[in-house]
Amino acid sequence: MSALAGEPVQVQVLSAVVKDQRIEGAEVIVQKNGAQSVGGLTRGDGLVSVSPAFADTDEGVLLIIKKSGYSPLVSKCPCRGMTYALSPVMRSLDGLRVVLTWGSSPADLDLHAVFPGNHVFFSKKTGRHSNLDVDDTDAFGPETITIEKKAFGEPYVFAVHDFTHRDVSTGAALAESHARVFVYIGESLIRSYAVPTQGQGTLWTVFSIDAQGDFHDVDTLQRIAPDPEASLRLTLEGLGGSAAVAVEPAVATPFTADATSLNAQGERAYHAGQLEESVALYRRALEIAPRFGQAWSNLGLSYRKLNRVAEALWATRQAISLASGADAPTVRASSYYNVARIYEAEGQFADALVQYQLASQERPIKVYADSIRRMQGKLGR
Repeated sequence: MSALAGEPVQVQVLSAVVKDQRIEGAEVIVQKNGAQSVGGLTRGDGLVSVSPAFADTDEGVLLIIKKSGYSPLVSKCPCRGMTYALSPVMRSLDGLRVVLTWGSSPADLDLHAVFPGNHVFFSKKTGRHSNLDVDDTDAFGPETITIEKKAFGEPYVFAVHDFTHRDVSTGAALAESHARVFVYIGESLIRSYAVPTQGQGTLWTVFSIDAQGDFHDVDTLQRIAPDPEASLRLTLEGLGGSAAVAVEPAVATPFTADATSLNAQGERAYHAGQLEESVALYRRALEIAPRFGQAWSNLGLSYRKLNRVAEALWATRQAISLASGADAPTVRASSYYNVARIYEAEGQFADALVQYQLASQERPIKVYADSIRRMQGKLGR
């Protein structure tokens, strides 16, 4: 057994959107392999100390943080001495929140969001429908950027810059920072990243979103000049409107038996009305096979039944981007139609019109044409 087994694991929990706000009463659980776990509640200073019977450096140890009104956070350990930030549940249909935390060094890491005509970071805290909620310059974080409404048809790039060592591009301080990035939509943590621990550089380009809304992991360290602006703009231009950075081709993928089985279990849970269970099963399938289009589509249906429409939009858009083969136009058309119906139900008729038009382009049938006319009528066109 590791010498660290049984030693207390202390973490601090802050708000992701209010500078230095401590979160009291958050449930913090340290769990090993889904079985052994120990937990506690944060105090008024946002701190909690738990003593597991295992080391947080062991394989398969997770930190789970929960509090009503916030999205649950799940992170791989080691977690001792780290700060974590909880994201309040987002209400915006097209909203996105990106949260950066790190260790005791470097003192100043900066979160950047770049999209057409906008660059949100510490010296320009606002952009179109976007805001740098929290800026941190004395280690640990968080730094948070919230996109209140992501623009359809435009690419986005998110990155972390080591401002402290900006003049030492060959250093490894960023790789050694324990930096982590968490991505939220609606009520859900949809993606998380840990900085690559091998390599040198002061810019970590974390992920991109292409013009169709599909997420792509970039996850690379670069040696750049002190100002990352030019490098980030080049990455954005490389998206080319609909292409992505470092993306696998959208071809049919042989999914593992485990992923296929989990997807089938999710379908059974869905039809039995066990919607939360179906979401968990589909997401486990997608952890194994991230390009499993049917699982993405099924996930979107479950989220919609749960009235978690922001997550439903996200999952359905991933299914659209992965559609392939002879039936791809039909799959895309029905998915665009489902997205449009969500927008229409929320009263966002202009957005609904665009999606109905995309559905009709894929498959020109009467129901789509009727929907287009209905939206044009609501918009007075």
